[in-house]
Amino acid sequence: PAAWSSALGSPATFGPVFEDQPLSVLFPEESTEEQVLLACRARASPPATYRWKMNGTEMKLEPGSRHQLVGGNLVIMNPTKAQDAGVYQCLASNPVGTVVSREAVLRFGCETQATSMLGPHPAWPCLSYRWLLNEFPNFIPTDGRHFVSQTTGNLYIARTNASDLGNYSCLATSHMDFSTKSVFSKFAQLNLAAEDTRLFAPSIKARFPAETYALVGQQVTLECFAFGNPVPRIKWRKVDGSLSPQWATAEPTLQIPSVSFEDEGTYECEAENTKGRDTVQGRIIVQAQPEWLKVISDTEADIGSNLRWGCAAAGKPRPTVRWLRNGEPLASQNRVEVLAGDLRFSKLSLEDSGMYQCVAENKHGTIYASAELAVQALAPDFRLNPVRRLIPAARGGEIVIPCQPRAAPKAVVLWSKGTEILVNSSRVTVTPDGTLVIRNISRSDEGKYTCFAENFMGKANSTGILSVRDATKITLAPSSADINVGDNLTLQCHASHDPTMDLTFTWTLDDFPIDFDKPGGHYRRTSVKETIGDLTILNAQLRHGGKYACMAQTVVDSASKEATVLVRGPPGPPGGVVVRDIGDTTIQLSWSRGFDNHSPIAKYILQARTPPAGKWKQVRTNPANIEGNAETAQVLGLTPWMDYEFRVIASNILGTGEPSGPSSKIRTKEAGKSPGCPKELSSGQRPCQLQLCWIPTLLTDGFGYLLSFRRQGSTHWQTARVPGADAQYFVYSNESVRPYMPFEVKIRSYNRRGDGPESLTALVYSAEEEPKVAPTKVWAKAVSSSEMNVTWEPVQQDMNGILLGYEIRYWRAGDKEAAADRVRTAGLDTSARVSGLHPNTKYHVTVRAYNRAGTGPASPSANATTMKPPPRRPPGNISWTFSSSSLSIKWDPVVPLRNESAVTGYKMLYQNDLHLTPTLHLTGKNWIEIPVPEDIGHALVQIRTTGPGGDGIPAEVHIVRNGEMALWDPMWTPPLESSPRPGGNTRQNRAHLIILQSKEKGKPWTQGLSYLLLLSSSKDPDAVPNDALGAPACPGG
Repeated sequence: PAAWSSALGSPATFGPVFEDQPLSVLFPEESTEEQVLLACRARASPPATYRWKMNGTEMKLEPGSRHQLVGGNLVIMNPTKAQDAGVYQCLASNPVGTVVSREAVLRFGCETQATSMLGPHPAWPCLSYRWLLNEFPNFIPTDGRHFVSQTTGNLYIARTNASDLGNYSCLATSHMDFSTKSVFSKFAQLNLAAEDTRLFAPSIKARFPAETYALVGQQVTLECFAFGNPVPRIKWRKVDGSLSPQWATAEPTLQIPSVSFEDEGTYECEAENTKGRDTVQGRIIVQAQPEWLKVISDTEADIGSNLRWGCAAAGKPRPTVRWLRNGEPLASQNRVEVLAGDLRFSKLSLEDSGMYQCVAENKHGTIYASAELAVQALAPDFRLNPVRRLIPAARGGEIVIPCQPRAAPKAVVLWSKGTEILVNSSRVTVTPDGTLVIRNISRSDEGKYTCFAENFMGKANSTGILSVRDATKITLAPSSADINVGDNLTLQCHASHDPTMDLTFTWTLDDFPIDFDKPGGHYRRTSVKETIGDLTILNAQLRHGGKYACMAQTVVDSASKEATVLVRGPPGPPGGVVVRDIGDTTIQLSWSRGFDNHSPIAKYILQARTPPAGKWKQVRTNPANIEGNAETAQVLGLTPWMDYEFRVIASNILGTGEPSGPSSKIRTKEAGKSPGCPKELSSGQRPCQLQLCWIPTLLTDGFGYLLSFRRQGSTHWQTARVPGADAQYFVYSNESVRPYMPFEVKIRSYNRRGDGPESLTALVYSAEEEPKVAPTKVWAKAVSSSEMNVTWEPVQQDMNGILLGYEIRYWRAGDKEAAADRVRTAGLDTSARVSGLHPNTKYHVTVRAYNRAGTGPASPSANATTMKPPPRRPPGNISWTFSSSSLSIKWDPVVPLRNESAVTGYKMLYQNDLHLTPTLHLTGKNWIEIPVPEDIGHALVQIRTTGPGGDGIPAEVHIVRNGEMALWDPMWTPPLESSPRPGGNTRQNRAHLIILQSKEKGKPWTQGLSYLLLLSSSKDPDAVPNDALGAPACPGG
């Protein structure tokens, strides 16, 4: 309901809205409880009064009787099955109208509803069974040979043997709303007449029904157990479809925790042993309670107008729809037409006001949707929205004067200037909604203008005075300019205006306002004179180029002029760097041109480095000088069997630009084959090899290197002589070299005069290999509509290398694993949260360990199904009241659709003007009361739903203690500029802010407040980690 409507913020009258409704109760007949409480509470203004019906008949709630009304709650003292079992409904009324609650059933004992086709009520499993042998607590185990039916309570033994002899007792446990109770049967003795070792075929004894009915979301259990020797094996299948892997089982029970329409069909149980087989079939029939697809909402309508309301519900069987007015059935009559889910009024009258309910029902349940219809009949009233007293306008311009009195039905509007009634002309127009528009204004248009409004309820008028002022004009406009990066530039902008009014200047760049107060900004205002609004750009950068607009404005009009600034600078970074034609000392490098930033590219230089820590150095190329129009060149003088990355830098007459991103890492080819290794890999160091690298010293003739190395812990040093001053690596191959084996290494240089000094001993390792062991006990669970948690048991560190972390791969059911997305942990965590998932979707998940050489084998896959998404509708009809020390906020509950997750509560983010840090409040109801200081004037509140699917869209309310209000409307979605994405998708950002202005003259509520508008964006879906990182070949030193 519109709980606050007047200008002063006083509460309005509104009809009852249920906040708490009765729930069905199962009451144990032997309970020590002395009463049953059925809850009912509604908010209304004036407050609601309450009545109750039992089995459709209104109850007489008299003082001193067993039935007492406490608030709106019904309390039944000393309940008995004979007098009190039945269907109850609460009726809440006030002068606006009456609404009826949902039905609540009061039952006694553990009733299994044997007459219902659905069997025991899903909320009341009532009885569970266990059997014990000889003494407590020696319970019969659930294994392939024994089975306890939870339908009949019977104990089945597929094949008896001597261990089954003894005394048996059945333990039955009842589960009810108020208590849990267990009882034992008398012991019965089982004797074995004679040992029978003959083999015989299965015979199914515990059979599920030919038809099992269930409601969507209920748990369904089918039982199947057979006698036989050997003990039969049980197999389940779906005859008319595939059985979901998560339900596949070899147990005597097939259990579907939350049945859906997709689970409907015929199921078969097969019992088989070496002597034969037996089968039984039965059909699961899935139906559904009514669920709203479309509901009615509170409506204000003018007297004499027409109105159409509609509601729609889904369910199986299809629900029927009926209507109630003030709690009584509504049928077609005179001006009212009832057509199933449609309710139509023609020529509304005051007696049509009241509370209406749309009721959808099938044999599984009934749901109610309520709304208030307020038919208004009001004489025209300008108190809330008078014509402005003083209306300034610019000569030669246009003025729009609204006339918006409150009236029902809509008022007929006339305008006058002085005593002259205005009629439409080339300069003067009165629009259909009563707005007066005057164009090409001159001094002769000054005077008093009066709006007259009239309907059959009465008449009213409101007057304003039009004052004509001189028009604002740009006298010196900014000029377009062409500058270089780092230059300063002043754009001139002078204006003339009416001297009785203030003049302000604003500047925009490409239609975005320029912020002159930004710290460290490049923009300055260069004059303090009112008629001069020059803009200076200091140390111009490339981003400062574009279309500048200067606007001079007063409260009545504005004028603007534009200029274009072109900023020239060094080139942007080249893109698309690709390496091909890889040789032992050369490669071919290609790239794509970057932005020339309005100055032609003169040349390119190429650089290379040896990852991961090497410095970028310019390389020799063919051609030696690369012209600005080139997009490929050959790199010369590389070292064989070395890892490299490359980048490209462009330059022009204004300087050198930013470098491109590095290319993919490549390895040059070997100068010759290395003997001795039986297996050859394509990336990383090879197994059975130790590769040693170093940075060469100054180049001279006859220069070379002497290497000494040994396995750590060994006493024997091996040596190798590497001639050539420019040598940078040596490869030792031996089958005894295992992955990640530590070696001690020393190096010295030599020339014709002898050997140089020996280096310090360095510890290096042979190449790693991928992990050999997969993680175990992988478990995945959805935590919302877009996230799931994954946990696993860690793998032990092996000798193949240093374990860096784990890689989680996840893909949708039906997709191939090759299309999996991947997430890596940064360390040895054994859990991770995966986000960005699709709602209501089943995912397969595997986990692999990884090191620098790559990823290991995959774990067994786990499955998780994400939740349905949260409701897309925010809470509506938000109202609030202040007390001296608290703030109470209420809203209409959000009803999720079938394809949305349930609402389990609401989150409220609260921020006031004294504390900038917001606080989060949680509530399970559609109202909340929080303490606030008396001196709070403004507060910003966000309310959103929360549930298993995550948080919903927020409704944002700006609260002012005097009733002024600003609402965030997330449902208004005008398309903003869209950008196409690969694959044809389009990303759209949408937002809207509705502002209701303060009625206190001169004090807009926006004063002193700032708002942050968030536009959504999505992550790059193509960012997939590399599967085989590979070990780096050698550091540079």
